[in-house]
Amino acid sequence: MRTLQEPALKNLFDLTGKVAVITGGAGLLGKEFAAGFASFGAKVCVAEIDEKRREAASEELKRRGVDVRTAPLDIADENSIERCLEKVIGSYGAVDVWVNNAYPTTQDWDLDFESIPASSWRENIDRHLNGYCFCCQKVGAQMKKQKKGSLINIASIHGILGPDFSVYRNTSMTAPAAYSVIKGGIVNFTRYLASYYGPYGVRVNTISPGGIPNHSPEPFVKNYSEKTPLRRMGRPNDVVGAAIYLASDASAYVTGHNLVVDGGWSVV
Repeated sequence: MRTLQEPALKNLFDLTGKVAVITGGAGLLGKEFAAGFASFGAKVCVAEIDEKRREAASEELKRRGVDVRTAPLDIADENSIERCLEKVIGSYGAVDVWVNNAYPTTQDWDLDFESIPASSWRENIDRHLNGYCFCCQKVGAQMKKQKKGSLINIASIHGILGPDFSVYRNTSMTAPAAYSVIKGGIVNFTRYLASYYGPYGVRVNTISPGGIPNHSPEPFVKNYSEKTPLRRMGRPNDVVGAAIYLASDASAYVTGHNLVVDGGWSVV
């Protein structure tokens, strides 16, 4: 038997009229965030540094029936962040949801720890961690004026746990040292921002996904899956559902939270 509360509860996930920006929107997760938000009614902007990837993602999403706009964005450049935000505000009048999903790295960032050049370490910290911080600074100020908004930072289980190097057995892969520093910093910085912006009606949360294969070698997928309680690696849609929750009024009383989406990896 239905109750009077059921329709209202379902409507809490409705994003109709909300403006959502996804940084790194042309990536594996970024495109799915865009499609997921749009399917719940949001107006979506794919923000991406690479013009070809940006346009290719836009065309792919449009073929899937997803209406999106795009904007150039280099999260390591404060002026680029400001221009992107100005474009969004000029087009829509507000920004309700901002997902820090971009994933800038140097080509040598996955060297063994002892072999990492200082220049590479500094560049990765600056582009990735500091890029997220500057996006939060600029976007948080706008949301503060609006008296509303949801900032979502994408971190990782490597931001809360040490890596299990055995999953890389029989592969050339490893866990980049800078990744743990960056994602761990993002998790705690989110707590700071939640406390800082809470009085203005702005919520700030983190999602920490487990491993999601992206052209990953079979031994890695096998090793990782065997160590996960759900016996599989993650899929982009596993993370999209969490983002929709944090973007919507269903999480209206949730801020400063790190939502772990890892198939149980972190509990064993």
